[in-house]
Amino acid sequence: MPANLTPEYLAAEERFKQARSPEEKIAALEAMLSAIPKHKGTEKMQADLKRRLKKLRGEKGKKGATRHAAPIHYVEREGAGQVALVGPPNSGKSALLAALTRATPTIADYPFSTRSPLPGMMPFENIQVQLVDLPPLDPLFPEAWVPQTIRNADGVALVVDLGDAAVLDHLTQTLEQLDQGKIRVGQVQGELPRGFVRKPALLVGNKCDRPGARDNLEVLAELWGERLRLARPVPPQNAQAGGLLPVSAQTGENLEELRRALFELLGVVRVYTKSPGKKPDRQAPYVLPRGATVRDIAARVHKDVAAGLKFARLWGGTRFDGQRVERDHVLEDQDIVELHT
Repeated sequence: MPANLTPEYLAAEERFKQARSPEEKIAALEAMLSAIPKHKGTEKMQADLKRRLKKLRGEKGKKGATRHAAPIHYVEREGAGQVALVGPPNSGKSALLAALTRATPTIADYPFSTRSPLPGMMPFENIQVQLVDLPPLDPLFPEAWVPQTIRNADGVALVVDLGDAAVLDHLTQTLEQLDQGKIRVGQVQGELPRGFVRKPALLVGNKCDRPGARDNLEVLAELWGERLRLARPVPPQNAQAGGLLPVSAQTGENLEELRRALFELLGVVRVYTKSPGKKPDRQAPYVLPRGATVRDIAARVHKDVAAGLKFARLWGGTRFDGQRVERDHVLEDQDIVELHT
């Protein structure tokens, strides 16, 4: 059965090949294990990854960590995908995490209140998206493990304080810190340098209720909106240039639009299956990468279904109402598929 390895897995595999230290190899293997599709066709690969992880961890334990070795923080992916909250000090990342999830981070008006990754599950319609709050990216107080945690995520939410007069400088500094971690975000022209990864990103202008926020929003939209354009627009059109969204964790302004924008950032679709004559279960969709086909959903249901698949009937949008489609038909968000073998 084909493994159907994802781009995230292949990127993590490349990092493993380039890794030199045991810490780097462990982090890359953990990312590979998290990103690998979980089905019969990858069971042996999963077992091999776990074996290599166990061996590396054992060797690292025997050698003993140096006193100043950087900790490794790995957040296991849950839900439809994982988005890292990234930004300068006091941008309000923790407040957004608390407003969007049930997590209870330390929220303070002083910098560096977040010292380790804190995940929370954000409900969006009938799925959950995992958000991970991280320490701020600051050149004076760098955390060596943060770039690898961002690399493991499916997307990045760049959070800035719209009420800060120096917001443009802080965003530039954040992007420089990401670059030092070999991470490029948003729409990047040309090939990436060796060892770099690209992450889809959304620029979140927090504290839009503060004085001067709207003026700063216009400047950020003009300079960075195009690079951080989302693959799809966010309805209603509160985002500037498609990739910059003004919100307020304090007042709740545009938080519902932010939920949808973070879902769109993942580049996934929700697909439902049904048996002939029965209704689909709309509370338990399959989550697939955007561009997935009928064949892909069949493989997720069961390998035998995929092997014997002849055609499918599709309900979705305004064009399909039980219409017959072939195995290579590309699925859209919230399509309903009836598989015939």
